[in-house]
Amino acid sequence: MDDRTRIELEAAAFRRLRDHLRERTDVQNIDMMNLAGFCRNCLSRWWEEAAKEKGVEVTREAAREEFYGEPYDEWRAKHQTEASAEQKAAFAKSHG
Repeated sequence: MDDRTRIELEAAAFRRLRDHLRERTDVQNIDMMNLAGFCRNCLSRWWEEAAKEKGVEVTREAAREEFYGEPYDEWRAKHQTEASAEQKAAFAKSHG
């Protein structure tokens, strides 16, 4: 496989992940962090960092909107729930 094709396939898979997470508003970031060690905020930060490495200025808010599909504060108001004691304990255990 040539590099261009590989990059296009990686980008398509990444967009599919982004879109899937936009649809799964029931999945909380703390659950993702506890199970996988990353969340939507991590993805948006990585996207922002990659843009800056390429000389493209991207704000934190714009990067988050890329992954949430709407302004972060709006997404939080509509979808984010308070983490349970169990979720917080699992996070503390896995992220010391």
